Amino acid sequence: MADEAQRTPLYDLHQELGAKLVDFAGWLLPVSYPLGIMGEHRHCRAKAALFDVSHMGQIELAGAQAATALERLVPSALAELPEGKTRYSLFTNQAGGTEDDLMIAKTGEDLFLVVNGARRAHDLALLRAGLDGLEPQLLSDRALLAIQGPAAEAVLAPLAPEAASLLFMETMLCDVAGQPCRLSRLGYTGEDGFEISVPAEGAMALARRLLEHPDLEPAGLGARDSLRLEAGLPLYGNDLDETTSPVEAGLGWAIQKRRRADGGFPGATRILHELADGPARRLVGLRPEGRAPARRGVAVYDPEAPDHQVGAVTSGGFGPTLEAPLSLAYVDAALAEPGRRLDLEIRGKRQPAKVVALPFVPQRYKR
Repeated sequence: MADEAQRTPLYDLHQELGAKLVDFAGWLLPVSYPLGIMGEHRHCRAKAALFDVSHMGQIELAGAQAATALERLVPSALAELPEGKTRYSLFTNQAGGTEDDLMIAKTGEDLFLVVNGARRAHDLALLRAGLDGLEPQLLSDRALLAIQGPAAEAVLAPLAPEAASLLFMETMLCDVAGQPCRLSRLGYTGEDGFEISVPAEGAMALARRLLEHPDLEPAGLGARDSLRLEAGLPLYGNDLDETTSPVEAGLGWAIQKRRRADGGFPGATRILHELADGPARRLVGLRPEGRAPARRGVAVYDPEAPDHQVGAVTSGGFGPTLEAPLSLAYVDAALAEPGRRLDLEIRGKRQPAKVVALPFVPQRYKR
């Protein structure tokens, strides 16, 4: 029930700004503001948008052995991760599926993790069970704000001049409007941007200061989803789950050379085999013809063998930047090449679609 959902430190601000609030992963979060999902999406692409992502789990893993210990649970190389760098990774299971995807930052000898809000309790239990002698600390006294869009640096720099020195996937401690924050240059929209981990008691004041900038507008879950979809970024629970391997999802790049050679992570047998020989299915982008979007669960067929279902849509909707519908789907690997014609069964009728290379909209990170 919504009245049982947790509230982020920005709850009162969301109400003040006229947000439509929904229960998402046990938290009351804005799905949209009066500008509307389309308007928020387009403003993010043109200027900058502010997202409340305080439902995400912020976890600290302390100690000199944190990086090597965490390698027992993820397929990424962490021992050599430099101070101030962040790496995208995944918790994998013994069957080679994905338990969650996460960001891992090196902060001195420690690690700072950000996990999906719906999986934070699960991930904490996974860490506690898999890391003997190390106790993960959930930073429940911090909020997380994301500024995304080409004007993100211009919005943030007056309050944190150091922001301009960061490149994509870099992180630092610095004051933002006089508050001690962890600032990371990354995000989930395909645009340049920052995530700001700020003490919960100071989050409201910081959000208000940020929103004084004329180029910044608040945005909710609706725009966040359409932006990440256009950027070809998979969403846990839709495009990633406990049966999906990183290789199927096109995330083999998150497994560095040393881990490919050494293995030693959950599901390595399946994952390394798929890296070498290819998976049976792959995540692809689809551009349906016409205006009808193909959403999660829509069946995918090969028009050359129309009685045989070859896949299913995992995410789909309307792309405001492209002004057209688009979808992510898993399909048989032999049918995954860009340009391939496939059919989507939408409301009982077969509709043609074309496989396209991801992302749908070019990513614009500051590297």
